[in-house]
Amino acid sequence: MNNPQKPRVSSKSAYTTEVPARSTDQRLDNYLLRVLKGVPRAHVYRLIRSGQVRVNSGRVDASYRLKAGDRVRVPPVTMSPKPPLKVDDDGFKWLEKRILHEDDRILVLDKPAGLAVHGGSGVSIGCIEALRCLRPKDSEMDLVHRLDRGTSGCLLVAKRRSTLRALHRLLREGGMEKRYLALLKGVWVDGDLEVRLPLSKDSERGAAVVKVDAAGKVAVTRFHLLETYAAGTTLMELAIPTGRTHQIRVHAAHLGYPIAGDPRYGDTAFNIQLREEVGLQRMFLHAHALSFKWPSDAETFTVSAPLPDDLELVQRLLASKGSKPNSRNT
Repeated sequence: MNNPQKPRVSSKSAYTTEVPARSTDQRLDNYLLRVLKGVPRAHVYRLIRSGQVRVNSGRVDASYRLKAGDRVRVPPVTMSPKPPLKVDDDGFKWLEKRILHEDDRILVLDKPAGLAVHGGSGVSIGCIEALRCLRPKDSEMDLVHRLDRGTSGCLLVAKRRSTLRALHRLLREGGMEKRYLALLKGVWVDGDLEVRLPLSKDSERGAAVVKVDAAGKVAVTRFHLLETYAAGTTLMELAIPTGRTHQIRVHAAHLGYPIAGDPRYGDTAFNIQLREEVGLQRMFLHAHALSFKWPSDAETFTVSAPLPDDLELVQRLLASKGSKPNSRNT
């Protein structure tokens, strides 16, 4: 009989593992990524979607929150052994300079655009793998939330499982404020606006595609006008009390104001125009501020990441063509 407390790295047959107390409230997908260390993330999701993974003999989705004592059926997997991941001075050591804040509970990274938050399909290493190598003593380090690969800015990482559970609870209860800066196509005319549009997610060729869907999960985005430019663009600050995949990008596009440079939900012709006129080479979406109150002591934590040089240059060039600030900010 298999020891349910000791996750296997590989197996030629299915087995059952019992969730320990320290993994309470962890998402099923994150738990399996630890149990099946070395298995590509995309393959783990396929195992869950196909029903090969069961919790207490039933099918659940990847976002299911585990409880101590849950029995997880892990299907057979085949993995090639991989050498330990190493990050040397010529690898990801430069990430040290992008750490905005670090203490014994959390780390906040100013994630650069183009770097994935975790390894997966087609990505050998992401922010979290690099940080674990840079902080080998923090063996429980994990992502509190995620940012799209093309998005820059504040990425929150917990160093302890207890901290991760507390911050995930804050996220679910709307106790964490995440604010973004985005450049939108079009001249915004609606003032400040709160958008509540449910979203559903499908996968096309392994990539997530999100759409507004009445049967989807609720998603809330708050739009705050900062400045409009003569070039027919608008700089917005957006707050998201919910954290659905691609929600800012999909909500903005649904309203008719797609994010500049967005390769999936944006306007291709407009993106080409901005590339030629002001040199925008990527999606103009930046996670610029993050704040919350610690549940244990009600102390407020706030951190911010400045607009990256490439996006700041684009903003200056657009402003030089003529701009109109939000009257409430002047």
